[in-house]
Amino acid sequence: MKCLLSGNEALARGAYEAGVRLATAYPGTPSTEITEAIISYPEVFAEWAPNEKVALEVALGAAMGGARALCSMKHVGVNVAADPLMTAAYTGAAGGLVVVSADDPGMHSSQNEQDNRHYARLAKIPMLEPADSQECLDFMRLAFDLSEHFDTPVLVRTTTRVNHGKSIVTPGEPLPARQTGFTRNPPKYVMVPNNARRRHVVVEERAQALRGYSETTPLNRIEWGDKGLGIITSGVSYQYVKEVAPNASVLKLGFTWPVPAELIRTFASQVNRVVVVEELDPYLEEQVAALGFKVEGKSLFPIVDELNPGLVAAGLSGTPAPSAAPEADLPGRPPVLCPGCPHRASFAAFKKLKLIAMGDIGCYTLSVLPPLNAIDSCVCMGASIGGAHGMSKALGPEAKVIGVLGDSTFVHSGITPLVDMVYNRGTATVVILDNGTTAMTGRQEHPATGKTVRGEPTVRLDLEALCRAVGVKDVQVVNPCDFAAFEKAMASAVSHQEPSVVIARSPCLLLTRERGKPVTIAEEQCVECGLCLQLGCPGLMAEQGRKRELRPVVSEELCVGCGLCAYVCSRHAIKEAGRE
Repeated sequence: MKCLLSGNEALARGAYEAGVRLATAYPGTPSTEITEAIISYPEVFAEWAPNEKVALEVALGAAMGGARALCSMKHVGVNVAADPLMTAAYTGAAGGLVVVSADDPGMHSSQNEQDNRHYARLAKIPMLEPADSQECLDFMRLAFDLSEHFDTPVLVRTTTRVNHGKSIVTPGEPLPARQTGFTRNPPKYVMVPNNARRRHVVVEERAQALRGYSETTPLNRIEWGDKGLGIITSGVSYQYVKEVAPNASVLKLGFTWPVPAELIRTFASQVNRVVVVEELDPYLEEQVAALGFKVEGKSLFPIVDELNPGLVAAGLSGTPAPSAAPEADLPGRPPVLCPGCPHRASFAAFKKLKLIAMGDIGCYTLSVLPPLNAIDSCVCMGASIGGAHGMSKALGPEAKVIGVLGDSTFVHSGITPLVDMVYNRGTATVVILDNGTTAMTGRQEHPATGKTVRGEPTVRLDLEALCRAVGVKDVQVVNPCDFAAFEKAMASAVSHQEPSVVIARSPCLLLTRERGKPVTIAEEQCVECGLCLQLGCPGLMAEQGRKRELRPVVSEELCVGCGLCAYVCSRHAIKEAGRE
């Protein structure tokens, strides 16, 4: 029976049909829904791991034990998992191991738009690139067969449009979950240098076999049309090509490492003009050029941002657009923290205390936007703590430097830099914004929530005990919505010339759905100073003022009555419900 599935749902379905026994991941857009979809299949053990490195190590262990295993992550997660990935190429995967890298051209929810096709070439592992949901399902099933046949991890590389786009899929019958068991083999699995040298030879021999496979697999196919124009493409770019150049000859590559050199030669030698249409880096273009063909690519299409039919049409016509298509003339709608978000209260205190705030990856990164303008850096998961430690060493112990990150991010990558800061006698303050969830990717569980991916109760990681265990003596737990108490705690923490941790604990309002009565504004007391508007709360709107340029107006639909605006109002013009 046909059904409509997103790419992520189809990837999960494909893994299930392939007989996967274990699926691991750390949530990250655009890959999160793969794991959220796979938990609908009770035969598959699924888990949220603390980070992508752990996720891949767990999946690799399962594959070594003879079970088929899936590990999914967003593109920057592969950076975290690169250490085990490179060596997994040497050890192989007896039970079948597939790694999904969901790339994010256009940076819809990412700090960079790296092109992870290079990882396949670097690790010398096969890579598949599906172009729609049906291919997501089909390629996933094939990926496990390839993994077992060639004894290698397989990289399935997707992009945001493939992950989140929906198309018609015909599901198949699932294979029974298989597990061959573990066969002890230290020369294969114990990568001491002497064993690794021998395994490197195996990797090179396997790469040669994969080159032969790439020439014959139906994943790579020629669609002959007008031979005046020959287009080589892969992934979602194939969809744009078929839309704007339906009559062109097309070499569609679904198996993109190793590339099929002979198939490319066959195709390129029979067309008058060769154009490579691909997002981000000239990955395919460079390999086609290395075969000796004159090829056009990045001279026609931008190397930044994602493509779209308009950009592809412009490039093929010889009048390439310099970048993405111009935006419509509409009012800007930048993302903002939710009304009543406890993070807003935290950042209001940071600004008041004039702290240098090294930021991190999560909802709280939105505090960089006006009018909060509250963080000073954001690099990668966990970098806030290491950055704060380095900044405080550069500026001296008198500097008021903090590292700000969420509870899930702290578990992901914050523990190790905290150990480093304590061990090396740092003086910065770490603020863990503990809202009880992995909020930005859709409110997933993590080890400090006390629930598994299926919502089942489990051991809850005790953040304050952990911080004390690594040597932090000054650990405070404060509700940031107790505004005065939180300011006092922060002022105390940054005054000490030793490591300190403040855990700002208040649940995400999207979890509790709690809301109080909207605040009111006494117009006769309001001097329209705009201080409350500097909080950037959607519950307060700005209108033309009577006394000054702007005056605050409460949105009764959005205001949750948290009272932060009332707290910062020096004129006491904003009243909480039940208070005069």
